[in-house]
Amino acid sequence: LYTSPFVVAILLPRVVPGERLRRVQWVGLVIAFSAVAIAFSEGFLHSSPVAGQWRGDLMGLAAGVLWGLTTLTIRATRLTSASAEKTLFYQLAVTALVAPVVSLALGETWSFDYSSLAWGSVALQTVVGAFASYLTWMWLLRHYPATQMSTFTFLTPVFALVFGIVLLGEPLTVQLVVALVGVAAGIVLVSRR
Repeated sequence: LYTSPFVVAILLPRVVPGERLRRVQWVGLVIAFSAVAIAFSEGFLHSSPVAGQWRGDLMGLAAGVLWGLTTLTIRATRLTSASAEKTLFYQLAVTALVAPVVSLALGETWSFDYSSLAWGSVALQTVVGAFASYLTWMWLLRHYPATQMSTFTFLTPVFALVFGIVLLGEPLTVQLVVALVGVAAGIVLVSRR
């Protein structure tokens, strides 16, 4: 499950004391996290584990921790005063240099023979996922407390489920409705001053 907000809430106050959450905000954080778990509970309960599934779960947890550490790095260093564009450029430049090296080291094969749908998906992910959303996130981190902003990221997996309903015709479940209400309530509590 999504761990980034906890990494930010636990570690950031150690280097930026003004980012400490109050008790009611911690309650909101736990409610929002629990709501995401509720949203996915049907999948937890009705699927049988696949061999090696733990690797994917571990990578998901690691991604959340790394995202939290990225937020921590931005808020606890001079990057907090850098423009959102500059911070994003630094991240993308490092990624552009490191990713091909890691790919080659892992023995991945490179092919550029993809369908137009695949190229369209890459373009959408590049523009929306790697540019617009990160640029917005960097800007928000400069203007609002990261411990409060990171709670909004609990909406990401819930929105994925909502888009599954809207775009793929998946059923609207009680768990999803409870999750939406829970995430909203958690965000409200964390956002209280």
